[in-house]
Amino acid sequence: MKLDQISGPVLSLFRLVTGLLFLCHGAASLFGVLGGNRGTGEAIPFGVWPSWWAAAIQLVFGALVLAGLFTRISALLCSGSMAYAYFVVHAPRGLFPIENGGELAALFCWSFFLIAVLGPGVWSLDALIRRRRPREAPAYPAPAPAPARDVGEAA
Repeated sequence: MKLDQISGPVLSLFRLVTGLLFLCHGAASLFGVLGGNRGTGEAIPFGVWPSWWAAAIQLVFGALVLAGLFTRISALLCSGSMAYAYFVVHAPRGLFPIENGGELAALFCWSFFLIAVLGPGVWSLDALIRRRRPREAPAYPAPAPAPARDVGEAA
């Protein structure tokens, strides 16, 4: 089996798992499920900056990445939110992720950046829509070729 044959499905699985984990992280923070925000069992109070808004991004855009719908822009927003989390929350505590507690933010940031660059893979709603959409004709028809001239004709 060639690696080219499995790269699309493997990318799709990577996107599915990453989106699901991000969605679960957002659901835990917003609704207090799955252990709640940071394992406290509690939800983040509505509208608290930046925690509640980060959790909303995690829930909504994690679901879009999981489904493979608007994948590239959703993954880019997820990546940016994790870069913000890393540099604003974690980096002031130390240079390296292992010492500042920012491993998860760094991993999510780069994982979503990879998905934004490589796309959703073959198992996604984006790919399904692309396959079902008829190819659109160009807005302007191509110009007709100029008629051929005989060698002896004057220009």
